[in-house]
Amino acid sequence: MFIAPTFRRLRVAAALAFASGALGACSNEGSGPVVVSIVGDRDDFAKPLQHLPDPGAKLILEATAQGLVAFDASGEILPALAQRWIVEDDGRSYIFRLRRAFWANGARVAAPDVARMLMSRIIALRQLDPDGPLDAVQSVVPMTGEVIEIKLAAARPFVLQMLAQPQMAVLSRDGGTGPYRRAVRGNALFLTPVDRSTGDDETAEEPMPPAQLRVLRAERAALAIIRFRQEKAALVLGGRFADLPLLVPAGIDRDAVRADPVQGLLGLAVVGEGKMLADDGVRAAINMAIDRSALPPLFPLGGWATSEQILPSQLDLGRAPTPPAWAGQSMDDRRAQARATIAQWRAGQDEPPALRIALPSGPGATLLFGMLRRDLAAIGLTARRVALDAPTDLRMIDEVAPYDSVLWYLGRIGCARKILCSDAADAELQAATLASTPEERAARIGEAEALMQAHNGYIALGTPVRWSLVSRRLSGFQPSHRARHPLNHLFRRPN
Repeated sequence: MFIAPTFRRLRVAAALAFASGALGACSNEGSGPVVVSIVGDRDDFAKPLQHLPDPGAKLILEATAQGLVAFDASGEILPALAQRWIVEDDGRSYIFRLRRAFWANGARVAAPDVARMLMSRIIALRQLDPDGPLDAVQSVVPMTGEVIEIKLAAARPFVLQMLAQPQMAVLSRDGGTGPYRRAVRGNALFLTPVDRSTGDDETAEEPMPPAQLRVLRAERAALAIIRFRQEKAALVLGGRFADLPLLVPAGIDRDAVRADPVQGLLGLAVVGEGKMLADDGVRAAINMAIDRSALPPLFPLGGWATSEQILPSQLDLGRAPTPPAWAGQSMDDRRAQARATIAQWRAGQDEPPALRIALPSGPGATLLFGMLRRDLAAIGLTARRVALDAPTDLRMIDEVAPYDSVLWYLGRIGCARKILCSDAADAELQAATLASTPEERAARIGEAEALMQAHNGYIALGTPVRWSLVSRRLSGFQPSHRARHPLNHLFRRPN
């Protein structure tokens, strides 16, 4: 087994010692490492696969355990563990040639190990996303020690986008293959770059420049914002709607705030049981009672769009998304109809308990709950806020779409996710997977979308909010359609 040279260990240790001293001194300016705060907690770093899709879990997997391919800063696919690939057999065969890479213990990465790990991940993913791009994968097989093939029963778009997801990171018990190695120092995580040409820095002759290091902290949004304001961090990642109201009282310069133009789901999934939520009319009443026009003033972030439907746009549906049955009605008319529905349902029944709404912590979530409680009270329902991990009736979904397909949206709020789903829509999606022609598959998916919208098992509010704080001394940061910001694409501007 290959063991990293003592020189390399000393080289990294020296850089870490310098970096620790620089951090303890004062700030992130000068020639020290790039310090990054990400909104979250330490478990996002310690157990990233179990904490997806949290931003910290995504970032640490992206930084230390790349998959075959990855997203660049603009959201485009680029090589990662695979140095190149070809697509054959009309999209039913993806062949990847692995680059020279090493595990953290110095052992060479081999195609059989990668193939086994990927197939295991694909099987696990299909349990949650049974109708997504990986539904047709038949096998992942090593062709040589450096080449693997992914075989599909039918061509599927977005295969590469799924392979670039953090869930598809290739890692062993000791860690991944880079582009960074990790080391814990106190409350921070230090990342040292892996030499892509050698995998082991064996040819390095100069001490590692501390500016190549990355220092990560997962912490509450308030602490991350304060650290940035005091110039002790060059970058804050993972900002969401729940933390957005903290920026103004903290005195953050508007030029430092960067919003990602993401699409995805921001809304409430119906997950509770009982006669009330099982009633189609009640779910529709709850959906139509919410005044989405009140959301942008609560969260003044340019370009944020609200929505009353599952899909943000046509995507690959082949037609415009299905609008709610009440689309186009005035807010007064919607509330009057919803109030009548709730009154009719309650006639002759015991007083229903308050609707439990599970939201994240943070002032933005408090503002949102206040709006929801007001809107539900207007139709005769009471609401109670609970934590995201508590038993609940309505649970917030706040996720960025990993690929631009109707299948992700429908799958994320489908029966496999333990949401009060439409059995008829689920049957259409299963039939789409088995469809013999592209036309039949598209028709089945379109029918599923219409059924799911009418079912009101998901109450759309708008697009997700993703924001970052970026120091003027940092270059290489780009707004991302996937809210992905690779750390190895960032550079410090010279003084």
